[in-house]
Parts: sequence; structure tokens; C-alpha cells
Amino acid sequence: MAGHPTPHFHNSNGYPSIEIGVKEFMCVGAKPPFDHPHVFLDMGDDSERVCPYCSTLYRYNPNLKAEESVPADCLFQQEAV
Repeated sequence: MAGHPTPHFHNSNGYPSIEIGVKEFMCVGAKPPFDHPHVFLDMGDDSERVCPYCSTLYRYNPNLKAEESVPADCLFQQEAV
């Protein structure tokens, strides 16, 4: 999963909401160098969670795999150095 044990998602394109296939994940904000502190978010029993840093609304979609998102380009993948 993108080289991370916990999936990381970004919202570089400023989408109003992002659907993801996990309830525990990290939000990085935008892609580096414009990212915010990588924050762990847990939806618990809820199906939505707002990132306290960038205000991205994440929605759980059980039809998606852990590394999938809608829009499809929101999985953060660490660049090889």
C-alpha cells in the first residue's frame, strides 16, 4: 500500500470530498512541499471524517480497496529518493 503500513491520502487538487476504502488512514494535505503534518485519522463507527489541518472531508466507501480513492488520484505514494 504505497510503501506505508497505513494508507496515506492527499488532496492536492482541492476536491470537496474524497471517498476511501479504509477507516484508519493518514492525511498529508497536498503533495510535498505543500503538505501539512501527516495526521492519523480514525473514523471509528462513523463513515466520514474531516481533516483538522486541511478540512478535507473523507468518506468511507466499503466498495473500495485500501489503496483506492474516488477521485482516483488521491493515494499518496512516497517518491523514491
